[in-house]
Order: sequence, then C-alpha cells, then structure tokens
Amino acid sequence: MKVPTPYEVKQTIDTYLQTIGAISDDLPLIDKKAEIQVAFFGGSFTCLPEQMQIQYLEVVQPYIQDGKIQSIRLSTRPDYIDIPTLDRLKTYNVKDIELGAQSLDDEVLAFSERGHTCADVKKASELINSYNFNLGLQMMVGLPLDTIEKTKLSAEKIVSMKAISTRIYPTLVIAHTKLAQLYKEGKYQPLTLQQGVLWAKEAYKIFKKNNVNVLRVGLHPSKDLMSGEGLLAGPFHVSFKELVLTQLWKDTLLENFSEQDYKQINKLYFHPSEINYAIGYNSENKKLLQTFNPQLLFLQREDIPVGTFVAE
Repeated sequence: MKVPTPYEVKQTIDTYLQTIGAISDDLPLIDKKAEIQVAFFGGSFTCLPEQMQIQYLEVVQPYIQDGKIQSIRLSTRPDYIDIPTLDRLKTYNVKDIELGAQSLDDEVLAFSERGHTCADVKKASELINSYNFNLGLQMMVGLPLDTIEKTKLSAEKIVSMKAISTRIYPTLVIAHTKLAQLYKEGKYQPLTLQQGVLWAKEAYKIFKKNNVNVLRVGLHPSKDLMSGEGLLAGPFHVSFKELVLTQLWKDTLLENFSEQDYKQINKLYFHPSEINYAIGYNSENKKLLQTFNPQLLFLQREDIPVGTFVAE
C-alpha cells in the first residue's frame, strides 16, 4: 500500500469536500448535521516519525480553522501511546483515537505476536480517556487460540475500558503471512462464515447493551478480497454486517413472541434505518415468520426507537 504524501492528503481532502458540497446543494441538511472529520487509517499513525505525524496533522489545520472540517480521527497501536504523543495530538485537534486492541486475552495476543498485552491496552485507554479524547477499541474474532468465550470477555473488557466506539473484524487468512503458514501446516483453523457471524453477533450484543457505538462489522471489501486473490480462508462476506444483524434481529423477534403469537400478529413496525436488517439477508427473517403467518407485514415507522419494534 502506497503511503500518501502530505500534498496528496490535501488533494484528497479537497476532492471530498467538493463532493460533499455537491451533495449538500441538493440536501442542505447534510452540512448542518454531519461532523466532518479527516481520518488517518490503514496503519499505526503514532508509529510514524514525529515530524511526519506533524506534517500530516498540519495539512488539516487550515480546514479546521475555516470550519470546513471539525476534527481528526486516527488509528494506532496501544503500545505507541504516551503523554508526549497525546500532548501533540491534542494540539492538532485530534478528537478520536482508535486502538487496534484485537483481543484482550494475553494468550491470544502473544501467540498472534501482536507485540502488546492487555495491560498495554488498559494503560493506553486510561491515558486517552484522561485527555478527553474519544476512545475506540477495535477487535478481531477468530485469532489463533481465540474462543467464543474469550471473544465475549474481550468485548466486556472493551466496555470496562470506557471505549465509546469499536469495530469488529473477522480474522482472515491472507497469502504470504505467518498465519497462512500456520493454516497450511494445519496449526490454525479459521472460523467458518457461520461461526464468524455468531462470534461477531455475541460481541455486538455486549456493545449494544452497553451503548458502545459499533462503527463497522466486517472488513472493507477491497479488490483483492472481492476477487479472492490472496484470500486463502476465513469468514469473508461482502455483506458480513448484514449477516450479523440479521441474526441479531432473528434472536430479538423470536425472544419476544412465540410461533403462536405470530399467528395473531399482522404487522411489525421498525425504524427505517433497521427494517432491512429486521427483514434479514435474503429476507431470511421475514420468510421465517411468514411460515407462521403468511400475511405478516414488515413496515417502517419513524417514531419506533432504533433496536425495537412494535407488533399489531
């Protein structure tokens, strides 16, 4: 992956701001409601030489001063957070710091050679929170030695460390990596798609219950992943998030009413932002409930709170 120069970062910002401007001509509320951030992702920002960090951060400052951009978000490693680093990031209007925790189980972290421990994540999280940054902790499911119990415990520790956001990624086996070698030697068995969805669902439930914002579920469908080039194994699906939320909604729908209840219910109402997940991937949930009642309708209502539904 080519690392952009500061000039290329400026060009990217200008291009996106023009696009946002074009959209907001037709939809004026976008500009008023949305907070526009510049995000430095795809690597560990604070691992870069200090002067290089400053060069990237300085590119964004004129846009913040003009009010075109509100703040900066970045991702980095838990073991590359200290007081001088946080002082620097605060000076340059960084608001959100996401740490690639990946797991909060030391056995999993050590075997995966992550280079940090659970204690490192805890220490970094405490520092970030003490500076009043917004803390995000990213996690992976299905790393070597991971279990569904460890996955749930990691999610609970992310909550306890006061993260306000998270991302849930399934572990994939990519060619020419150490994990690929372990896979070929039969020393690592990746999750199936069904397992990946289940493990991610269990983590998601914990975050939802504790009001941690899940920013992403599943990996970005890059060209290499979409083509299958370099992807040897693992639970990749272009609609991974939809698969997870389909199962979450299936649990919700079946926990609240029995088969006999659904025979008496004709309409289910959901918030517009969630109706597609409630209906399910390939209409899985809708088809299931319509086996109980073929006349059952899935409908939208703006007044329904997100994550809930009303039956009539």
